[in-house]
Amino acid sequence: MVGWGLVVVSIVVIVVYGYILFMTPYWVQLLQLTAMIAVLGVFGILAWIGYTLATTPPPKPIEEIEKEIEEELKKLEQEKSGTPS
Repeated sequence: MVGWGLVVVSIVVIVVYGYILFMTPYWVQLLQLTAMIAVLGVFGILAWIGYTLATTPPPKPIEEIEKEIEEELKKLEQEKSGTPS
């Protein structure tokens, strides 16, 4: 049902957009508005990606991760063998 609703809404928007673009004197404003929305969308997403890259901490070096894994494996082996640390 939602899918058919989207189809109908999309067709209505296409028809209304085409009518305003070709049959009314408002086509210049419509093109300006459409261009502005497109620019805001593209550069808004680009700004969001840049912000995410700038504020995300760098990952741990692989050597540090390997060291942590080795320590955990040693703990598990000690627990399995029953040897106190």
